[in-house]
Amino acid sequence: MLRERSIRIIVLFLVPLLLYVVPLPFMPLMEPDEGRYSAIPSAMNATGDYVTPRLKASVYFEKPPLVYWATAIFFRIFGESEFSSRLFTALCAWGCILLVNRMGIFFYDARTGLYAAAVLTTFLYHVAIGRINILDMPLAFMVCLAIWSGFRYLAAETKKKGWLYLLYFFSALAFLTKGLIGVVFPFGVLFVWLLVSGRLRETFGLFSPVGILIFSAVSFPWFILVQRENPDFFRFFFIQEHFLRYATKMHDRYQPFYFYFPIVLAGTLPWCAFLPEAIRVLGKVKSSIGVVEKRFLFTWVGFIFLFFSVSSSKLIPYIAPVFLPLALGFGHLFHRYEERLAKGEMGVSIPLRYRLPGILQAVLFMVVLVGPVFLKERGMPWGNWWPWIVLPFVIQILILFLPDRVRKKTGRGWFATIYVLFALFLVSLTAPVSQYLAPYKSAYPLSQAILAYLPPNATLYQYGMSLYGIDFYTRKRTPIVDDIGEVRYGSEQLPAAERERYFLTSDSFFRLVQVKDGLYCATQNDEKLERLKKEVPALRVLWHNDAYSLIQLKRS
Repeated sequence: MLRERSIRIIVLFLVPLLLYVVPLPFMPLMEPDEGRYSAIPSAMNATGDYVTPRLKASVYFEKPPLVYWATAIFFRIFGESEFSSRLFTALCAWGCILLVNRMGIFFYDARTGLYAAAVLTTFLYHVAIGRINILDMPLAFMVCLAIWSGFRYLAAETKKKGWLYLLYFFSALAFLTKGLIGVVFPFGVLFVWLLVSGRLRETFGLFSPVGILIFSAVSFPWFILVQRENPDFFRFFFIQEHFLRYATKMHDRYQPFYFYFPIVLAGTLPWCAFLPEAIRVLGKVKSSIGVVEKRFLFTWVGFIFLFFSVSSSKLIPYIAPVFLPLALGFGHLFHRYEERLAKGEMGVSIPLRYRLPGILQAVLFMVVLVGPVFLKERGMPWGNWWPWIVLPFVIQILILFLPDRVRKKTGRGWFATIYVLFALFLVSLTAPVSQYLAPYKSAYPLSQAILAYLPPNATLYQYGMSLYGIDFYTRKRTPIVDDIGEVRYGSEQLPAAERERYFLTSDSFFRLVQVKDGLYCATQNDEKLERLKKEVPALRVLWHNDAYSLIQLKRS
């Protein structure tokens, strides 16, 4: 009993804490998403306006405010930092782990719940998405809670209204996280599940006046307030950012139908590479997966997967809600696999052909680790790079042989060995990933140069780029030249004088350079820097790295 409790503490608390919370401060905010989703709640706290989200001081209606509010609260508690910016996402990722554990207990037993939680904790996708400040992990958590609540209500012989009300409550939170998708997914998955189960008449049981009141009480106040303050909100939010985003190529995010197949395959590493071993054994015994859970889990994965596959707008984080049911399925398979091994029924010697995917996976990770050394662009000198990758490289070597050796020696412990080693591997990746990405994907190095080289009251212009993290790190409002992008709509709502001051064209910017000597600007080290050199030959480079330059523009 004590051993079981210790395992639960390790799987459900210690390892998630180590993987999802401890590393949060050790990587700077990445552009554009983390810079954006940190700048908006920072502005909320600064202005005291928690109704209208603002980015670059312009209204920003692409997403609802739940994650902004949560981040603003953590900023108030812990101060503005990478840790507090990412904390809500990390807690939602942790919440998904606890949820899949409860799902495993409900469908099978306590041990399966722990296996499922361990699998989800170390899914490559879940770790990657669960430690950065974007909306997709909080959305996945709310959507999955809503789906699970609806299932518990419909699956019970004695219907408990509490589960139905939770379906509406969590759908409302999902709605406040990322819009209508928070309603479409829970009710869509449940409807299709009832349809394929031959229980279509029970669909009417999902209708609840009390549930609608709960949904309305949670989500409608913000929509009413923001519409009252911004009369064009409904058109922009529902027509442009929902219907047109899904049905058209307006955001230039079109990907082929099969886009998410490799994403899911890579996202389920390392465990998908070990499935052949488990399937080899379990293929010889009768499946214990019930019809109800099989239909439900397949519907859950299939509905969301198909929904995004046919969409004209595809991004990697969108598919996050499918990984919980996948983790439950994987956890069940690996639990039964180790049970068979422990009984000695199938032997402990696994043919090489079944172990080959796991071997190839470890080799692939090692190749990726050394890959930056051989890149022509953004390559890393070996002398500077090897100290950052030696630990994860050694861990992958251990994964090649240690789990199998433990299994042969004890008949058990294979899964636990992979779990611990891969968790350590994922933790060890934080430093090299930060070291590699920070110069190119983060505004932090440039922001530190700005604070070091610019006079305190100087205005910094961003020429041909828009790094939201600069405003967050420097506490300066930086005018943008040309690259207005996603704040175009909001900038058009500003007074003319303010718009002309903070959102410039190249022509207006170069006219300003002729009037005001010694302006400061930051730009990318590409054709934008070359144009600056051509237009202002007397410019002075104050600081640069491989990606960005900080410049003082002086008249000749």
